[in-house]
Amino acid sequence: MLDQHFLYFPTSEIIGSPENYGIAYEDVHFEASDGRRLHGWFVPGEGDVTLLWHHGNGGNIGHRLPDIALFHRELGVNILIFDYRGYGKSAGTPSEEGLYRDSDAALRYLHSREDVDPARIVYLGRSLGVAIATELATRHRPYGLILESGFPSIEYMSEVVRPWLPAWVVHRIIAARYDTGSKLGGLDAPVLVVHGDADDTVPIEAGRALFDAAGEPKAFYVVEGANHDDVSAVGGRAYVERLRAFIDGLGG
Repeated sequence: MLDQHFLYFPTSEIIGSPENYGIAYEDVHFEASDGRRLHGWFVPGEGDVTLLWHHGNGGNIGHRLPDIALFHRELGVNILIFDYRGYGKSAGTPSEEGLYRDSDAALRYLHSREDVDPARIVYLGRSLGVAIATELATRHRPYGLILESGFPSIEYMSEVVRPWLPAWVVHRIIAARYDTGSKLGGLDAPVLVVHGDADDTVPIEAGRALFDAAGEPKAFYVVEGANHDDVSAVGGRAYVERLRAFIDGLGG
């Protein structure tokens, strides 16, 4: 199988930390159910909502520092962002099952903290992280689910990127399915789908497909002019306010 070649692009060196932005944080470690030791950052906020952040398929948590600072400043939530196995300081090699295990471990870690309300954890997924956050939501209901720049399945993306390649060939060379679209309809947690309308990696139609698949309550927010990796930068103040409104409206 060629999953490592097509799906995962980790880097080991983490450049910087929240301290570079003057943000207090904890360097945290926890284990997945198969013993893989994982690494992340816990950033305490001012409120009682915690954001469990599932990043995309490239880099590591260090590449998310600008948005960590943005969310800390503007949303005031606690944040746990962690690296999947094989990314940053986390041990192992990425795989679909492995990343699901890592997400479970991150949630267990949050549940072990006395300063985290387990009933008020919002899952954030970006790009590939959308699939991982959604899978976690099928087993552990979140307070809310934010899905940004995601796609319904590997098969869907193969049809977008390589439409000339038959589905049976894709299944023969890639083991992962990340079949998010089939899972969303069974959730009863509030869902916010976010997508840039200029995304040339995962087209906005993929975001609309996720939205259509999700059950109520749900909302779809389009960031005009945003590509795949610059949604927060292009969205600016309106983007942050939309996330804040979604989080503030949970549990009401």
